[in-house]
Amino acid sequence: MRFPSLPPDTLETLCRFDTCTISNAIERLKVRLRNEGFIHGTVTCRFPDLPPVLGYAVTGRIRSSTAPSRGKCYYENIDFWRYVETVPPPRIIALQDCDHVVGLGALFGEVHARICRALRCVACVTNGAVRDLPAVEAVGLQLFSGSVSVTHAYAHVVDFGDAVELGGLRIAPGDLLHGDVHGVHSIPVEIASRLPAVAQQLENSEEELFRLCSRKDFSVEMLEAKLIAVETEVCG
Repeated sequence: MRFPSLPPDTLETLCRFDTCTISNAIERLKVRLRNEGFIHGTVTCRFPDLPPVLGYAVTGRIRSSTAPSRGKCYYENIDFWRYVETVPPPRIIALQDCDHVVGLGALFGEVHARICRALRCVACVTNGAVRDLPAVEAVGLQLFSGSVSVTHAYAHVVDFGDAVELGGLRIAPGDLLHGDVHGVHSIPVEIASRLPAVAQQLENSEEELFRLCSRKDFSVEMLEAKLIAVETEVCG
């Protein structure tokens, strides 16, 4: 399967912005509804002090309550690691826990984190559980998860390479994901190259508004004039 791949400088520039700013830029370009394109619910950023991450989705489904009917448990599934290499870097592992008890055990911990860093992955996002938090943070790999578990139990990959759904977001292999302390959303590849300029414009406009708010002579009338000017600029 061939995946879309953006120039490295575009990826680097996008990653300089937080998710809220890029989300605002996507809204400005009106390519999807405002209530779509992001993970909502219990999936939480585990390392809020790490910088934003950006990568192409590597998808899989996992279980942990019972042993696999075939193949290996935990990190020994070499076929999964071969699949990871088929997706262009940087990569974000997206795992849907499809067990009847979601998050019973954690597939992802320090061992997975170190293998993933060696394979140029920058994060893992799952509705299930993760573990070994201090060790994973030290490795520099970001985690987004629905919970934390003390054990991996019978954690194993059920299948991989198909679309998954995490917190209302359908994620297909190769989708461009962007995450930070606020959460995870997808970036439409077709507008990715336009987003840095729009994001910078939004930041500049916000800075002007912040400066206005800090003025001693601030008034609602001044705010209204500024908002009208911004609206004119947006609709332009």
